[in-house]
Amino acid sequence: MAEPTVTDTATGPAALRRSPLAHLADRLRDATVTGPRGVSVSEWPYTTMLSLRVEPDSFAAARIEKCLGAALPARCGETSPAGPRTTLWLGPDEWLVVAPPGTAPITAELHEALAGEPGSVVDVSANRTVLELRGPAAREVLEKGCPLDLHPRVFTPGEALATQLGPVPVILWRTAEDTYRLLPRSSFADYLARWLIDAMSEYARPEVT
Repeated sequence: MAEPTVTDTATGPAALRRSPLAHLADRLRDATVTGPRGVSVSEWPYTTMLSLRVEPDSFAAARIEKCLGAALPARCGETSPAGPRTTLWLGPDEWLVVAPPGTAPITAELHEALAGEPGSVVDVSANRTVLELRGPAAREVLEKGCPLDLHPRVFTPGEALATQLGPVPVILWRTAEDTYRLLPRSSFADYLARWLIDAMSEYARPEVT
């Protein structure tokens, strides 16, 4: 998923939107740490997200895959990028389709692909926000509160897993060597952002040896 461009030129109802972390924008920016132990966190608001459920290996799933332009991920942790969209595996018959802000949701096209077979397509863009954590110390920050084994041999770029960070349920998506995207429910975003700011603070000070 390419880096989003967020502007304030929206009209109509979109102009009234306020991201879950708009009130913390300055604190998130000020928390940035540079240098060899650098780490930063930023919100990617208004990311397009579709909840998709369909029986794997069904005719409907085949039509869905044609619509998405890629095969549905078949196992835990797997993701499937295609153009601006990436499909994340959430369960044996459940996926999350994620795209940058401003990307038109293909809800109608996916509904048409179901063609009345069992399944569902729901626009859940307002249900979650996205936090991006990046930098040499990003993994160390996550390891303070995530039960997953985040070693690069185990959790590789491109994988996404449902887990917790502190007490907050998140989808954790490793998009590059030192870059992670966290997808919390919008109602938990404030707590998670403050948790990350606190966890990052020690890297602004000299390392104790």
